[in-house]
Amino acid sequence: MELKTIARIHTGFPEKFGIPRQSGLVETPGQIVFEHPYNNADAVRGLEEFSHIWLIWQFSESVRDDWSPTVRPPRLGGNKRVGVFASRSPFRPNPIGLSLVKLEGIEYDNRKGPVLHISGADILDGTPIYDIKPYLPYSEAKTDARGGFAQRIEDTGARVIFDTNKEDGNFIDMVPPNELEVIKGLLAQDPRPRYQDDPERVYGMTYGDWDVKFTAAKGIIRVKSIQNVLLYQSQKSEIT
Repeated sequence: MELKTIARIHTGFPEKFGIPRQSGLVETPGQIVFEHPYNNADAVRGLEEFSHIWLIWQFSESVRDDWSPTVRPPRLGGNKRVGVFASRSPFRPNPIGLSLVKLEGIEYDNRKGPVLHISGADILDGTPIYDIKPYLPYSEAKTDARGGFAQRIEDTGARVIFDTNKEDGNFIDMVPPNELEVIKGLLAQDPRPRYQDDPERVYGMTYGDWDVKFTAAKGIIRVKSIQNVLLYQSQKSEIT
């Protein structure tokens, strides 16, 4: 059986670092644009009646020929192995992901067809979407379900401080408030790998048009700079 790419998702995540570890943790906006011939308005008729949808998609950056029966989940610090089917690792026999996102609305574009506006995605920009299904709370919301080693939301307790200044290339004042709020939410999740704990290291995360540099120590995420990627590159090329 050949899986067909019915759509692609567009998010502010051009790279894996910084993407929330699960969907719904941060209200990251995104759009789902259908591929031909699936960009038919009839295919989404009635979908607007549902508040949330399931996305079935491809871990497009994790496709490989081999596989391992065990993986090391970041939630367990990266030093304990569990079975691949007891995890949500992208390194699976079939690199298929599953995400529950909020359907914010449907836009009907004469050229593109229906465009789904969603929030809460944990998916790389441009990722192929294989299927979309409505979320059914009466059968899928199991309040007595057990979550194994991920029973509760991982509370990093991280506090985000913007320690930026007016140095050249720092555009924090240009970041739209809604995007700045998303960036703050992403950083509060502490995107660092669990095995890294160097308080002096400066990490880099890209969200949308913004390149964010930060440090992390003792539960505090300290933002050192926020740069507009395109504008900064343009200024840099003019100098050189």
